[in-house]
Amino acid sequence: MSKRVLTTESGAPVADNQNSASAGVGGPLLLQDQHLLEKLARFNRERIPERVVHARGSGAYGHFTVTDDVSDLTSAAFLSTVGKRTELFTRFSTVADNLGGADAVRDPRGFAVKFYTEEGNYDLVGNNTPVFFIKDPLKFPDFIHSQKRDPFTGKQEPDNVWDFWAHAPEATHQVTWLMGDRGIPASYRHMNGYGSHTYQWTNAAGEAFFVKYHFKTNQGIRSLSAEQGQELAGKDANSHQTDLLQAIERGVHPSWTLYVQVMPAAEADGYRFNPFDLTKVWPHADHPLRRVGHLVLDRNPDNVFAEVEQAAFSPNNFVPGIGPSPDKMLQGRLFAYADAHRYRLGVNHTQLAVNAPRATAADNYGRDGLMAANAQPRGEKNYEPNSYGGPVETGAPLSAPLAVHGHTGTHEAPAHSKDDDFFQAGELYRLMSEEERARLVANIAGGLSQVSREDVIEKNLAHFHAADPAYGKRVEAAVRTLREG
Repeated sequence: MSKRVLTTESGAPVADNQNSASAGVGGPLLLQDQHLLEKLARFNRERIPERVVHARGSGAYGHFTVTDDVSDLTSAAFLSTVGKRTELFTRFSTVADNLGGADAVRDPRGFAVKFYTEEGNYDLVGNNTPVFFIKDPLKFPDFIHSQKRDPFTGKQEPDNVWDFWAHAPEATHQVTWLMGDRGIPASYRHMNGYGSHTYQWTNAAGEAFFVKYHFKTNQGIRSLSAEQGQELAGKDANSHQTDLLQAIERGVHPSWTLYVQVMPAAEADGYRFNPFDLTKVWPHADHPLRRVGHLVLDRNPDNVFAEVEQAAFSPNNFVPGIGPSPDKMLQGRLFAYADAHRYRLGVNHTQLAVNAPRATAADNYGRDGLMAANAQPRGEKNYEPNSYGGPVETGAPLSAPLAVHGHTGTHEAPAHSKDDDFFQAGELYRLMSEEERARLVANIAGGLSQVSREDVIEKNLAHFHAADPAYGKRVEAAVRTLREG
């Protein structure tokens, strides 16, 4: 077998990859050494901006198979027939830390799925929790600043984390999730995934339904205590990446069952709380889970940078039969995610293999830009409408229109009979066993007791008291004990 020949970027063979060209033995290097200059220049440009959030991630390819008929709810082609199979890519991630951070930390986890459907890519970008800290995208940059490294100390600060939460009472529900037993998943395979937001499905008859996605792990929920997480992060910062990679390589293919909760669109206005509020869940007693299908991951990426780091998910990548809801946080993400990828990867990032649609090629009038790979066919016009046979609009909306209330063009949710920031956090606390409550209180107190300002502590304690008097009393006692000790 002949040896492969090392080449330059232009394809010329490389004569010497061990020694730079110089003017005599020990002399200065020569500017004419094209291989040296190209190699150093490319090395300087290997890194791209990391994600501001969800920087530390892992991913895998797989497929989704429909197991139950949901054609009464949506006209989406990839969900149209029992047994239908669609290829996909899934990315898991931590949220707050940087690219080099540890996996086994107390943090929400991203759970993003890209379905390569015959009608284009459908991206479902969620988390491993069904709720989030805030309900308005205007707060998002400030929230993330409070959770990331402090500009002076260069590390995450309890003062900043808890100060923001003190001024965001709507975060109490998610804080209760995060500080509870599921706050540190044992692996990506052993956690659930949620769409978190409310989305809209539209069936072939034009009927609209609001839905919430639940991916239930078939491996079972497994989580780590704070002590176990610290130990594992110290032993192997890449623990979740290692687990996912090795499981798939040895043929143990992780899987999840997808369920949806369904609310007919006409019921939304009269519901007892705002159903589009990202800080709240829909009780299963009101809207039980309905099974949809089965997600399996069975192939690791060949190159983590090319396929995981450059994977670009955007909540506005819908397909016919699926659309957004009036959820304010979702509406903000429809812009922010795609814009982040244009910044990180360039305007042509959708042409990368991991992001490109499979069954149908993108066909539009987007042109040029850095790294354009899809050349315009000879003689084709680059504007629309035109008279020369280019792609044309269908006139068929992907989903039913959303109701708009008032005269400002903004959706304002109507008054609901029970709509505050604390009652679901209290319900979650009361569902816990005594042992779970003890661990939750210890986790909260461990962080809150480190805060330097007493007023910030008091504001946070008030949130837990409002959720449940016993919850607040126990947290307050634990915080006081730690601070006085």
